[in-house]
Amino acid sequence: MTTLLEIEDVSLLYGRIKALHGISLTVDEGEIVALIGANGAGKSTTMRAVSGIRPIASGKIRFNGEDITKLRADLRVRRGLCQAPEGRGIFPGMTVLENLDMGAYTRRDRAGVAKDLTRVLELFPRLAERRKQVGGTLSGGEQQMLAVGRALMSRPRLLLLDEPSMGLAPMLIQQIFSIITEINEQGTTILLVEQNAQQALARAHRAYVLETGRIVKSGTGRELLHDPAVKEAYLGVV
Repeated sequence: MTTLLEIEDVSLLYGRIKALHGISLTVDEGEIVALIGANGAGKSTTMRAVSGIRPIASGKIRFNGEDITKLRADLRVRRGLCQAPEGRGIFPGMTVLENLDMGAYTRRDRAGVAKDLTRVLELFPRLAERRKQVGGTLSGGEQQMLAVGRALMSRPRLLLLDEPSMGLAPMLIQQIFSIITEINEQGTTILLVEQNAQQALARAHRAYVLETGRIVKSGTGRELLHDPAVKEAYLGVV
């Protein structure tokens, strides 16, 4: 199996505070890999490092065999690495279609963009119904769908999903995770940061546990789902 993303001994600072302490992880092509941990563990910071939003202090990040450690964020998108950020980050004054169009801003293949728009609207029928509606008037669940759909419009090889279930009702959480599985089955590799450890581990091929900027445990999703320490710390099972 081809390693698509490799994070090697990465440390990251916020001022003088060390947020990541030499973490290493891999994501192979075709996988869903989950990163779980408590608030402040460094999950979103890891995503920002991978997407290029935050520079790292040391270590290496490789994507599809290329060292992208110092590559600008927009050029990472062109390489096929795209993030749906925590908090959705949609453009509230733009329509659903305009938001989706922004996701394809690096692309020049109009036929391919049109095909991917059809695919996104099939994945998210609610967005198709609201295609001319302004993003800021959508519900929280619809905005999350729009954030994921916009990221898919870049046709990523690796999709970074940061807390996709945050603030959603239980029924919508189930729906979002079903769609994440479907996106993966259609051929997109996914790195998933999620506080809902139960759902994340149930869907992930492999997973890593992050605590205070350090990876403390890794394994298959199934292994970690049944790991006593993980169950007690993140699944509410004693």
